[in-house]
Amino acid sequence: MLAWLLVFHVSAVVLWIGALLVVTLMLAAHSQEAGAEARQALSRSETRIFRKMAHPGAAIVVITGILMMASYPALYLRAPWLHAKLMLVIILVFLDLRIYFRAKLLQSGKQEIQRGEWIASHAAVAVLFFAILIFVLVKPI
Repeated sequence: MLAWLLVFHVSAVVLWIGALLVVTLMLAAHSQEAGAEARQALSRSETRIFRKMAHPGAAIVVITGILMMASYPALYLRAPWLHAKLMLVIILVFLDLRIYFRAKLLQSGKQEIQRGEWIASHAAVAVLFFAILIFVLVKPI
């Protein structure tokens, strides 16, 4: 059972992080696009990526993570690396939501958001993912 949870957990992580990395690059291009038709097409694609990839992936990550911790609470809840990982995952969830709501502002035309902010968000997702991998695989603490 734990092996299947891990398969779904890792697959969902790939889906979630991959979608966030793609959508932040699309948003960077969107912020520089002058044509209304191209901006609308990018908006539709960005929304689709959030709704069909990023947010379902995040939900599966959280659900399978909770199920894995519940399956061996004595092992997981005493692991310091897990506490660090969970802190980073919470930050990643907030970053995901920030990117999503900032994208909605850009798409609605209510606020122009500079390309640099999207590139910084892209980098933040990548750094958080890398740090999570270190805590899970290397377990430095």
